[in-house]
Amino acid sequence: MKTLTVDELYKAKREALGLELLTARCDLGRKLVSPTVSSPGLVLAGYTERFSKGRIQILGETEMSYLQSLPEDRMRETLERFFSLDMPAVFVTKGQEVPTVMLEIAGAHGVAVFRSSLKTGAFYRRIQPYLEEQFAPSTTIHGSLADVYGVGLLFVGRSGIGKSECVLDLVERGHRLVADDLVHVTRRGVDVLIGRGHALQRHHMEIRGIGIIDIPALFGIRAIRQQKRIELVVQLEEWNDQAYYDRTGLESDEVEILGVKLPKVTVPLNPGKNITVLSEVVAMNLLLKYAGVQSAQAFNQKLQAAMMRPLRDYLEEDYE
Repeated sequence: MKTLTVDELYKAKREALGLELLTARCDLGRKLVSPTVSSPGLVLAGYTERFSKGRIQILGETEMSYLQSLPEDRMRETLERFFSLDMPAVFVTKGQEVPTVMLEIAGAHGVAVFRSSLKTGAFYRRIQPYLEEQFAPSTTIHGSLADVYGVGLLFVGRSGIGKSECVLDLVERGHRLVADDLVHVTRRGVDVLIGRGHALQRHHMEIRGIGIIDIPALFGIRAIRQQKRIELVVQLEEWNDQAYYDRTGLESDEVEILGVKLPKVTVPLNPGKNITVLSEVVAMNLLLKYAGVQSAQAFNQKLQAAMMRPLRDYLEEDYE
């Protein structure tokens, strides 16, 4: 299970979240075990049955106003109960003043208290995407990812089949490279897969016989993308006379990555086949499907309608 320490979060988002560490004694090595952030709500009132462990806690203006309204002895009792629960850190938003007693109790329990200059809503909007990315399921795939007409095409196949050369040709035709050779894939939400290149080799390609080339240096900054949603997998393989290849488009194939099913197209390669144009057609055909146009099904329905004509109509046209 993925984890993230409070110290890592603080260093990564200190400026973006306008954070200020208020507790002198705290354990910054505590781990977050969930991308979800919580507000204590009823926990401050004493109801702890539904408290979610391992989540950072956000104290907005409502929570802080409630605490300030309590008598000092009641506030201390409430904070003792609150900080005794399993939490990695507490964030106070909107630059609010934090009572000294809160910092004392938090320090005694080793819980870090941060103050953010952001309003509560803005704080949630900025921290949630970061946490979701850190905890997102991920994997690496040997392949090449390109943005073709806005469609993320992931080219896969054996080493040396021509994935990089195909994507290079697409870039030359005005499309965009996302990653080559090694594609890092993360799942966002339930069914969205985001692909990007490795930090060190990003936007470089290895072309056999030429070597390593720098795509933005050769083709300009418009020839690359930092990341792209993967929407279709293109399997490249050598032509096999004994294999069956779909010729109508009525049959659909799928591949599963990180629990998400993606449509897959298998393209057999033989001398003279223009794989670049075929890739563009694959992307445009997927865009048509998004628009509700199913070319193969529409053509099949026309054929079926033609075959269902009454026999009398056929005989009237028989002049022999």
